[in-house]
Amino acid sequence: MGLIDIELFATLDLVGQAPGSPDEDPLGFPFGGWQAPLLDEVAGAQVAAAYEGTDALLLGRRTYDIFAAYWPRQEGGEDDEIATLSNSVPKYVASRGRPDLSWAGSTQLGRDLAGAVRELRDRHERVKVVGSLNLVQTLLRERLFDRLDLWVHPIVLGVGKTVFDGGAVPTNLTLLEPPAASPTGTVHLRYGLAEGTPGTGDMTAPDRGVRDGG
Repeated sequence: MGLIDIELFATLDLVGQAPGSPDEDPLGFPFGGWQAPLLDEVAGAQVAAAYEGTDALLLGRRTYDIFAAYWPRQEGGEDDEIATLSNSVPKYVASRGRPDLSWAGSTQLGRDLAGAVRELRDRHERVKVVGSLNLVQTLLRERLFDRLDLWVHPIVLGVGKTVFDGGAVPTNLTLLEPPAASPTGTVHLRYGLAEGTPGTGDMTAPDRGVRDGG
């Protein structure tokens, strides 16, 4: 069975909306492109390393449109490695509409998203989910992911769509490697999905016992 890897960029208050450019989200979000001033070589290398082993992309409609307009023009350039991978692997699009799938290797998933993602696990070794907050929230809610790569940036926006808007269920995660910070203060956290649900305890009890979740 393959793995579903989620890659997300978020602020300290976990806003994940429109990190890439001012026109990334057309809904009037005032901080589009908030990630750009915080990019550095360390974070760039972390992102590139997170793509290793990827043999398929799973994207929401908006992220797919952005990628389809960008990556086909980048081969041979500064981001050639990720461009080559993105252009060569199959792309699966989660959308209820009728997206333009002219980017080579693109396929729209059916309305049974959970079932389609389970089929992708059987078909591929490592499926990468990038951005696509609506899709990610469905995957989080259904526990249909294996790894979460989260880059937390040292800014607070106070507005915008957050990572867990509508997509949070009680879930245990395990830290797969020590957190790594970049020179700008961005911290890369790599988590894996763990069994069960969060436990509870009483810090005032003499033995400070902790009860495991189910």
